[in-house]
Amino acid sequence: MAVYIYSVTEKRHPLRLDGLRGVGESPSGLRALTAGGLCAVVSDAPDDLRPECRDIGVHQEVQERLMADGTVLPLRFGLVAEGDDAVRAALEERADAYTERLRALGGCAEYHLKATQDEDSLLRLILEESSAARELNDAIRAGTADVGAPVRLGEMIAREIQARQEALAIGVVEALRPFARDVDSTQPTGEDFLSVSFLVPEDQEEVFLTTELSVAHQLGDDLDLRLHGPLPPYSFV
Repeated sequence: MAVYIYSVTEKRHPLRLDGLRGVGESPSGLRALTAGGLCAVVSDAPDDLRPECRDIGVHQEVQERLMADGTVLPLRFGLVAEGDDAVRAALEERADAYTERLRALGGCAEYHLKATQDEDSLLRLILEESSAARELNDAIRAGTADVGAPVRLGEMIAREIQARQEALAIGVVEALRPFARDVDSTQPTGEDFLSVSFLVPEDQEEVFLTTELSVAHQLGDDLDLRLHGPLPPYSFV
């Protein structure tokens, strides 16, 4: 029977799975499959698994329960194997890689940081600080600029926004990097200009969080920093 795989841990992990149920409309209980020094936490796989809120929440709950007692290699939602033997074979085949990642993630949690900036405030700041942009904007408003001026102004402002936000993103990451074991940046989406994950050791969490609050305070209300965590370290598996 096909099995759904939640995570990989060391065999010595306490594996407190009592009270937890698996994914699917008719969920089965969780169980542990071992091979060598490793263990995979699995349940029977439902026939029609979909990324619905309930099942994503169940997947996350398993990771959080396991994280509370030790290091976890959290696997992405939706990973299914043909059966128990296939899972054990994968543990044996990738034993060195899994063991190395568990060691690298030991005692750490992921914190994910996103940032947006108020566009109106940023535009005002650019027009205040860039004489070229300000003069072109004034000419457009006065009706004395040529027909191509609005396009040039838009391009000028877009370049300035990109340069400022790239520099700001670098500054934020570098302020927090000393308190992280690893950093993983991803392409921001929507209005965000920063999307970055930090792998933070337990003994650095307090100073990491304090520094993030200090950075947010220094940057002011026009910048919205949104920190999520502690999370299972998906970005560093």
